[in-house]
Amino acid sequence: MPSSKSELASDCIILTGPTASGKTALGIRIAQRLNADILSADSVAVYKGLDIGAAKPTLKEQAQATHHLLDLVDPASLFTASDWLRTATHTIKDCRARGRRILFVGGTPLYLRCLRDGLDDSPAIDLELRNSLTYQIKQSGPEAFHKKLGLLRPDVAATIHPNDTKRIIRALEIIQVSGVDHKRSWNSAGNPEKRLFPCPILVIDHPRKVLNSQINERVETMFESGILEETEAAEQQYGIGKTAAQAAGYKESLAFIRGEITKQQAITKTKQRTRQLAKRQRTWFRSFSDAVWLSG
Repeated sequence: MPSSKSELASDCIILTGPTASGKTALGIRIAQRLNADILSADSVAVYKGLDIGAAKPTLKEQAQATHHLLDLVDPASLFTASDWLRTATHTIKDCRARGRRILFVGGTPLYLRCLRDGLDDSPAIDLELRNSLTYQIKQSGPEAFHKKLGLLRPDVAATIHPNDTKRIIRALEIIQVSGVDHKRSWNSAGNPEKRLFPCPILVIDHPRKVLNSQINERVETMFESGILEETEAAEQQYGIGKTAAQAAGYKESLAFIRGEITKQQAITKTKQRTRQLAKRQRTWFRSFSDAVWLSG
């Protein structure tokens, strides 16, 4: 894995922002201006066949700027942050060999955290503590423990889905073993010299009401454009694994296909979960103390 801050430098920029904030369009304009290739930092866009819900750049948009890190694996596969960072590192080298600059575009906090901090060693697993947390989380549910994590480390909670039991447990485990201020694995924001990727970070910002309106419009368009059919086709062709099945839009589409909810309920739930995602993203972006915020 990359271990020095030399991987990214002045030839790299990160463009991020909450979902539905307009990253794709602005990213293409910046890439054209800077003679850069775009590297996706979106954890759903890595999956083949999941295009509509991931809001992947269309073929027309991809023709306007070279895109990488899209459609890497089938949606039944487990694709970790370390897999993504490893692939990104190879892509960076390829871009440099061709004399291209690098523009990361995406809003997945975990991927961006890897870009900023790398993947340092975490405290050793405490099986007794893990078993205790696992039992407690089964009794109370993951969302309650996600809220608890949010009170202790909101920046970390913002990178973890409320239903991601495994990562919630690991985060609480680290806090109990190493303390709430443990930084080696999570956060180098207080010490820029130790950041893995000391490159400019641009964050697109919108007033909450504006962003929520854009999210609602996007979700309506997703269902009008055929996300239900896309989900069914991907399930039949590849199978949709546990990670991909948690993505906003696809979880609800699968529930509709299984007859568990109506189409309107799927739309409503997707809007709600996407707004919650945007809120978590914005919380986490604040950990970039030196980011440049762009008004929408």
